[in-house]
Amino acid sequence: MTDASEKETFSFQTEVGQLLDIVAGSLYSNREIFLRELVSNASDACDKLRYGSLTNPSLAENSGEFSISLEVDKKAKTLSVSDSGIGMSYDDLLETLGTIARSGTGAFLEALKTGEKGDLGLIGKFGVGFYSAFMVADRVDVLTRKAGEEKSWQWSSDGKGEFTIEPGEREACGTTVVLHMKKDAKEFLEESRIRHIINTYSEHISFPVKLGSNTLNSASAIWTRAPKDITEEQHTEFYHHTSHAFDKPWLVMHNRVEGTVNHTSLLYIPSTAPFDLFDAERKSHVKLYVNRVFISDTTKDLIPAYLRFLRGVVDSQDLSLNVSREMLQSDPKLAKIKTSITKKVLGELKKKANKAPEEYENFWHNFGAVLKEGLIEDPSLRERILEVCRFSSTKSGELTSLSDYVSRCKDGQEAIYYLAGEDAKKIAHSPHLEGFKAKGVEVLLLSDHVDEFWLQHITEFEGKQFKSVTRGATNLDKITTDEKASDKEDDDEAPDLVDLIASIKHELGDAVKDVRPSKRLTDSPVCLIADEGDMDVNLEKLLKRHGQLQQDMPRVLELNPDHRIIKKLAERAKGTESASDHLLKDAAHLLLDQARIADGEVPSDPADFVRRLGSVMDSAL
Repeated sequence: MTDASEKETFSFQTEVGQLLDIVAGSLYSNREIFLRELVSNASDACDKLRYGSLTNPSLAENSGEFSISLEVDKKAKTLSVSDSGIGMSYDDLLETLGTIARSGTGAFLEALKTGEKGDLGLIGKFGVGFYSAFMVADRVDVLTRKAGEEKSWQWSSDGKGEFTIEPGEREACGTTVVLHMKKDAKEFLEESRIRHIINTYSEHISFPVKLGSNTLNSASAIWTRAPKDITEEQHTEFYHHTSHAFDKPWLVMHNRVEGTVNHTSLLYIPSTAPFDLFDAERKSHVKLYVNRVFISDTTKDLIPAYLRFLRGVVDSQDLSLNVSREMLQSDPKLAKIKTSITKKVLGELKKKANKAPEEYENFWHNFGAVLKEGLIEDPSLRERILEVCRFSSTKSGELTSLSDYVSRCKDGQEAIYYLAGEDAKKIAHSPHLEGFKAKGVEVLLLSDHVDEFWLQHITEFEGKQFKSVTRGATNLDKITTDEKASDKEDDDEAPDLVDLIASIKHELGDAVKDVRPSKRLTDSPVCLIADEGDMDVNLEKLLKRHGQLQQDMPRVLELNPDHRIIKKLAERAKGTESASDHLLKDAAHLLLDQARIADGEVPSDPADFVRRLGSVMDSAL
């Protein structure tokens, strides 16, 4: 309904109502951030109108300067925040301020449950910063008129479950938010307090923020200043403004490029992972400006998806203003800017990784899985991305680069060995690693979902093939070790297992592809591997979880010839009555289930597993 002529009352959507209950009842030290959020919203509204008027000049009805005005009425105990921006329609008010669930609302509530209860200062990070007004106000009125429309609307609420919308009177487009201050929030009606908040949080806003006839901020685009003239505090506040975050930037990159396509970029890498990092849309959150005119904060081809953790702005005077966003995204100049920025970011990450490896480890834990997507999506920069990739390994608790791994390879080691799984700590104890640990051979531990997929595109590094320790036969005999060990020859052991292998194969049938002696096991009796040329074990799990693979692929069961259980079973399998030996039959299934459990899976038939285990224990006792 868009033509309402009388006051209408609506109930807040459930999650918004929960959010307001928390906000309105909260008492904490940094309530002042409400003004930061409202000024930031006003700035965004001015940006949107300035861009919209480029392609639709009729929207620029106010013809005056874009600005944000603050007005205090101590007698009425109100603080007003007005802007000359895009404004809102009836439908916009419904969608933005109450009834339709916003993606950030639920995420913010979840963050409060898992984090500090009083840490509402990060409210803007989730796109719901407007509601912070109820921290200091017991009623909020919003008078607004959308550019290009004649009707004005007034939204009102006390934040206690309902809000109203009715026709209003406003001469020009824009929005005025009127806060009826709580008794304990009178400090925010003092000019000195307001001035301090604007200087602290909103100095970087590129539109003038006025209180009466006084302009409280410099109203200049921070990225146009010389890097040496920007303080750490100013960077932090601008980062908060552009990202709606509340952490400090982990890395600041301020760069001006003059050449084929002139552009300036001021980019930040967060110190904590944004809540929407793994959203399916994989949106960029770097804002695009053309000659300091805001264009979009979701320009598709400005930043590659694998760098979507970046926050900040890119400004170019060489892009055209008088085109649609769709046409702009196909502009070849934008592609050149994207390549330039990507190379710059990768270069800065390489410097950080080499100079401050401990700090870089924090970055990698936050964003490594995202950055590795570039190994699949960006073949032209694959080598540069590999240079900044880091991996867990069996060597130590520290992360390693591929170059450092190769430098530590043993004599005779022809491959880069890796083990893929869901949890690096769990797979570090996998039976598949036993032979490698015994030989002192380092194995990479890959626990991100993307690992299995980039390995389909990159098969070798510095002349060494990537090889999974859970696929194909493993022969470590060529690798020399520091210690002189008298390993038993496989040929001496293998014949002893011939009867046992035949017995297990007969009993398990199609449940396994093959049964073989193992060269990778030292402590465990069995393990399961994928045969050479078959799909790797972890990749099979991922595809099954996402419904892209319906049936299990039979694997190879490997037996440890030196394990006491296997030796005892091998002796039993040579007996004349082995074909009817129920213990041997049960042992075959138990060994298979033991291997599955070691891989983090469940027995194929839990009831049979329990029955067989009980039977074997009964025989042993």
